Amino acid sequence: MVLLVVVGTVVGARLLGQTADVTDQLTDRLQPARTQAYRLQAALVNQETGVRGYAITADRQFLDPYAQGKRDEAHAAARLRDLIGDRPRLMADLKAVQREAADWRRAYAAPLVADVTPGEPRAVAATNAGRGKKVFDRIRTVWATQNADLARAVEDGKDELDSTRTVRTVILGTMVAVFLLAGIALAFLVRTLVARPLEALRVSSRQVARGDFDHVITVDGPADLRAVAGDVEGMRQQMVEELEASRRQRDVLTQQAAELDAQAVELRRSNAELEQFAYVASHDLQEPLRKVASFCQLLEKRYGDTLDDRAKQYIDFAVDGAKRMQVLINDLLTFSRVGRLNDARVPVDLDQALTKALANLDTSVRDTGALVERPQKLPGTVGDPTLLTMLWQNLVGNAVKFHHPERTPRIRITCEEDEGSGTWLLCVTDNGIGIPEEFVEKVFVIFQRLHGRDAYGGTGIGLALCKKIVEHHGGHIWIDSGHTGGTRVCFTLPSDADADADADPDTAQDSASRTEEKALT
Repeated sequence: MVLLVVVGTVVGARLLGQTADVTDQLTDRLQPARTQAYRLQAALVNQETGVRGYAITADRQFLDPYAQGKRDEAHAAARLRDLIGDRPRLMADLKAVQREAADWRRAYAAPLVADVTPGEPRAVAATNAGRGKKVFDRIRTVWATQNADLARAVEDGKDELDSTRTVRTVILGTMVAVFLLAGIALAFLVRTLVARPLEALRVSSRQVARGDFDHVITVDGPADLRAVAGDVEGMRQQMVEELEASRRQRDVLTQQAAELDAQAVELRRSNAELEQFAYVASHDLQEPLRKVASFCQLLEKRYGDTLDDRAKQYIDFAVDGAKRMQVLINDLLTFSRVGRLNDARVPVDLDQALTKALANLDTSVRDTGALVERPQKLPGTVGDPTLLTMLWQNLVGNAVKFHHPERTPRIRITCEEDEGSGTWLLCVTDNGIGIPEEFVEKVFVIFQRLHGRDAYGGTGIGLALCKKIVEHHGGHIWIDSGHTGGTRVCFTLPSDADADADADPDTAQDSASRTEEKALT
């Protein structure tokens, strides 16, 4: 088949090239040559007409066709030489026409033009007219011969083109027939040597696919098909081994699933105990602390006159410890409830959440003289209104609490949209004491404090609570370590562009109210 393709390509290329050559010779040389011959003859006629008109009228404008005819004659002759330079007979006709034209100009046209005085017309002598016509008739005879030879060459070219096309058609048809016969022979060979062994391989593969994994695949035929059958047999053996391994793995997974179910039951029991502990911590555990603080204060009030300063100091320590224990228990409960009890998912206006937080911090803001700069409009998000208010309250409260003693607290809140991720970037920047770079991760760990309790109050749970709230809403919070002259806390929250359009405002408001009441309770 490769040999046939190569031979057919060479023969076809030669036939097509020969046809193209004959076609090009006819259309690009002979036909344009006839056109140029007509232009040459028209140029000679223009010369004869111009000379005769000048001889009659003695008006030099009749010499313009004569001069233009000479230029056209030269151009047409040059073009003819380019087109028929390889054809001696046609070149001889061209030379004959040019020679007769030159004789006519030398013997008749040039003397006649020189004999006429411009502006003095006179009758042309009959002898000159007859002599001029006789000379020009010789030119007509020569170009008639030229036209006949060109017409004969065109007809010969057409005949050659028809002959070439006929030969091309016959040879190409023969090649197509040979290709068809070769294709039929190859199809028979493929059927005998390839299709039947492939059918046997297909039947064996289907038998294995139906579940008979012990069936051994063996196929006779060409070496390539035997190699394929060997690979399929190897794949069957690998499948058998993998099936056994998967069965063993299934047994292991079944055992692990049973263990996980048992662990899930134990986890649910443990969670129930944690819920009970949270209830005890929020009610029963705080009641003794309140009694300790109350009775210590009563003890100081009733027996204050009989107690010395050391005893009063001990009572203050006890009261302070009980109160701090109450605050710590409340903060722990708040931290544990994030994402567990307060799991509202409603559209939230961050402007309203910030306004509520600033209202809660109004006393500390007024006492310190803090200046809070906020955007004119904050975006919305989807989440828990109470938790987001708590987030703003902790961040702004920290900025007020950790202010620099020598300057008025200035807190600036900014918001930018990250269009690529569909989130809002919010930052709370202050001019306070700042956080050293080595502690920017430590401050988000629960109960981690950078200052003594005497310098700044609190339980060390505020930023840990902020981190849990932000991550519960699908965001991320961090300290901008590149900021100097204070602290900048940045966090991200998802955008609620779609949620605002689809949510029912009344339903969202009712849900938010119920969530806030539940958290306060």
